[in-house]
Amino acid sequence: MTASKKVAIAFILNFSFSIIEFIFGNLFLSGAILADAVHDFGDAIAIGISAILEKKAAQGEDSKFTLGYKRFSLLGAIITSLILISGSTWVLIENIPRLWHPNPVNYQGMFLLAIVAIVINGLASFVIHSGQTKNEEILSLHFLEDILGWLVIIILAIILNWKSWYILDPILSIAISLFIFTKAIPKCWSNLTIFLDGVPETIDYHSLYQTLANLPQIDSINQLNIWSMDGFDNRATIHCCLNSYCSEADCKEAIRQVCKDFQIHSVTVEIDQSLSQHQKHCQT
Repeated sequence: MTASKKVAIAFILNFSFSIIEFIFGNLFLSGAILADAVHDFGDAIAIGISAILEKKAAQGEDSKFTLGYKRFSLLGAIITSLILISGSTWVLIENIPRLWHPNPVNYQGMFLLAIVAIVINGLASFVIHSGQTKNEEILSLHFLEDILGWLVIIILAIILNWKSWYILDPILSIAISLFIFTKAIPKCWSNLTIFLDGVPETIDYHSLYQTLANLPQIDSINQLNIWSMDGFDNRATIHCCLNSYCSEADCKEAIRQVCKDFQIHSVTVEIDQSLSQHQKHCQT
């Protein structure tokens, strides 16, 4: 199944369940469920956008985007992260005042809804979890968070069955929001760094530079640029000067092998032309 189809299925599941949450959140008077409904509805919008962008990302290179459309998948991941952060902020604003004025909730209804929620989010997570794009990665994180959140709601409903501790409802909402912040903000920053052509966090630039500089074929490195198209398709350009006794072919092969070891599979190598001419003169 393609990434775009997986994201489309996740959108349908998420959007449908957010409507159910709105209805039953009002019926059960649960701020936690209503907050999650708004959260999921915002996520559904983000997932819908992501589905479109994921399909676009699968297109090949053309005259308009000569490097291809892989960045569109990354853009979808950034949008989803921002909506997660915005939704969590809204939940905090809504539920902090309820710490002083908690509302009674229908804990029995919350328990049943939580069971349904875990099944739906579990199905969505199963569809997405094997994905290889940054967009699928952030969506998988979202569904995992939802499953954990609903498990806590089950525990909350069980407690409320014995004790009227309704303050636990806003406390739970705030706790889930803070948990999402700790996950979504680093993901958003990581994806934004890649989108702005920063060095991927999986690559140690200084180690790579030193390894390349120590190659016997290279006299010096004038330029080394590293970036990633989508967090997985890592690329590099290198401009270097040859040692006089080495051939360009040997140098390029050595550079490509080092880059491959650093998970960089697309490399553009430029050899200093003056040294190449000197090499040819020495060989004659």
